Amino acid sequence: MANSLPVLRIGKYSPRYPLIQGGMGVRISGPSLAGAVASAGGIGTIASVGLAVASDVYDGRNYFEANQIVLKKDVEEARKSSGGGIIAVNAMVALTDYDLHVRAACEGGADMIISGAGLPLRLPELTREFPHVALVPIVSSTKAASLIIRRWEKLYGRLPDAFVVETPLYAGGHLGVTKMEHVMDEALSLESVIPGLVRYLDEEVGEDIPVIGAGGIWDRGDMDKVFSLGARGVQMGTRFASTLEGDADIRFKQALIDAREEDVVIIKSPVGIPGRALRSPFVEKYLEGTVESKPCFANCLSHCSYRTDRQAFCIAQALVDAFRGNWEEGLFFCGSNVARITRMETVEEIFRDLFGQE
Repeated sequence: MANSLPVLRIGKYSPRYPLIQGGMGVRISGPSLAGAVASAGGIGTIASVGLAVASDVYDGRNYFEANQIVLKKDVEEARKSSGGGIIAVNAMVALTDYDLHVRAACEGGADMIISGAGLPLRLPELTREFPHVALVPIVSSTKAASLIIRRWEKLYGRLPDAFVVETPLYAGGHLGVTKMEHVMDEALSLESVIPGLVRYLDEEVGEDIPVIGAGGIWDRGDMDKVFSLGARGVQMGTRFASTLEGDADIRFKQALIDAREEDVVIIKSPVGIPGRALRSPFVEKYLEGTVESKPCFANCLSHCSYRTDRQAFCIAQALVDAFRGNWEEGLFFCGSNVARITRMETVEEIFRDLFGQE
C-alpha cells in the first residue's frame, strides 16, 4: 500500500508517510499527539496558540512570556516521544505575538513552521537565524501563494518549502476566508485550487515546491483523490483530535465522538472570519445573540471584535474551556467529517488504516 504513495520532501525533511497532522488549538494538538504522529511516520504538529492559559506557568499577568516558555517545553517533550520523527509548529499570523511564537518554536527545536490565519509575509525574516527550519504557508488560492512567493523572493531571496492548501468547504476551525459566502465556494475546493497551484509552481515559478491538501480528508480514498490532483501530501486534523494520544480532556474527545452531522455549524469568529464548530450550548447562545463571555485576558489577537467593542466573545477563553472538556462554556472546533468519529482510536490505528501493514 505504501509503495504507491508520493514522496513528500519539505526542505530537508521527508517523513515516512506523506501526512501532516494539522495544528489544532488551544492545545488540542499538543506534545503528546505531535510526538505520537511523528513516531508513527507522519509530521506531528503543535498548535502554538494559547498554550500559556492551559499551563501552570501563567500567573495571570505573564501571558506572552509564559506562552514562549510552554511552547519550547512542548516541542522538547514532543521530540522525546517522536522516535526521531519530524515536529512542526503551527503559528497563526493573526496572533499579536506571532513573532514571538515563531522565534520560540525555532529556539525550541521545531523542524518546521506551518503558518496561516493570514499571509506569513515576514516568516523568512523571523527565521533567518534558523536556516534548517522548513517554512510552510497555508493558503486557499493560487493568488495567495503567488503573493507570498513574490514577496519572499524580492525581500529574502528564498521560496517556501511547501504550501498547504486548505479548503473552507470541509476544514475545521478558522476557515481562511473573510466572508461567510466564501465558505462553500467551489472555486476554493481542493479540486479547483491544487491543480492550478501545482501548474503555477511548475510552469511559472519553475521550482519543485510540494503542495499538501487539507480539509475533509479522512481515509485512504480521500488521500488518493488529493494525490491524483497533484498534491504530494495531505494534512488531517479532526480524526486525530479524539485519539488516545490527543492532548485534550477526555470530555472534549467524547463530544466529538458523540457529534452528528447536524451538530456542525459555521459561526463568525471574533477573529473576523468564519469557523466550523460543534453546536455546543455556548455556540447555541452565541447564535441566538445571548452569549456571555469570560473576560479577555491577554489581547492575544491582532484583530478581535470582543477586545475592541465587546462583540461576540473571548475566543481564547472559549477554546481553553473546550480543551478542558467544559461542554457548557467551550467552543469545540471541528471539521465537517466529525460525525465519522465513532470511538477513541490510537494514532497507530489511524496510520494502519491509512497505510496498511508493512
